Amino acid sequence: MKKAIWNGAVLAESDETIEVEGNQYFPAAALDPQYFSASERHTVCSWKGTASYFHVTVDGTQNADAAWTYPAPLPAAENITDYVAFWRGVEVVDA
Repeated sequence: MKKAIWNGAVLAESDETIEVEGNQYFPAAALDPQYFSASERHTVCSWKGTASYFHVTVDGTQNADAAWTYPAPLPAAENITDYVAFWRGVEVVDA
């Protein structure tokens, strides 16, 4: 079981994460939606496709673009469709 934690809050928890390039991707259904809002940021990976980002907000403090997903990944990354990963200080720990 993995947990994504930031600012004392559990953002996501799952035993069905997928590791890609050292990042744990959580199923979207494992996220606590109260902490997430859509960002306008997008980046492109040559083999995964276009990533969309989310801001994470806990107790009024925002961590901009702290989570990302590939809503329509390229074929090589289809296994992370509807999965979300974290950075910018979000800790992923074994529960």
